[in-house]
Amino acid sequence: MKKYGILAIACMLTIACNNTETPADTSSTTTAVAGGQENVQDNDSQKDVVKVAVGSKDHTTLVAALKQADLVTSLSNAGPFTVFAPTDAAFGKVDKATLDALMTDEKKADLQNILQYHVTVSAIKAESLQDGQTLGMVNGDNITVSIKDGKVWLNNSAMIVASVPAANGIVHVIDGVLLPPAKQ
Repeated sequence: MKKYGILAIACMLTIACNNTETPADTSSTTTAVAGGQENVQDNDSQKDVVKVAVGSKDHTTLVAALKQADLVTSLSNAGPFTVFAPTDAAFGKVDKATLDALMTDEKKADLQNILQYHVTVSAIKAESLQDGQTLGMVNGDNITVSIKDGKVWLNNSAMIVASVPAANGIVHVIDGVLLPPAKQ
């Protein structure tokens, strides 16, 4: 009986060692996707803050500015983020020449500063904001929250008009563009 067992093992080893088939070449089937998290295709999960903005017909200027400022990848990451998202109408209140200048490569740093002044690293619901509260923004500056007649105001210049939860935070739609304080 031991003879047959040893013979069977020897046969299996011989067959395994003589197998000349090589694994299929998979290098051509692996493709690198340029970009970061923003390139993940997922129509089932909740949208991240950038995809919320992209899906809104009222935020085309904000989306264009995020792309110009190279902030799409950053805001598509895990977060959490609270984004105060000015509508197209809010951007319409900004001088057109100023807005056009900010959308150039020469003013990219200024545009990034302004957009980062609309983001804080946390997910804060509107009902959690308190009168007199100060929020530290991504650009290093602060905004001040005011509550007037039940409405949430930021720096007394922009009001939250709607809130949309996102996979990586929350988007508060605002009716004004927040401008960071001038650097001294």
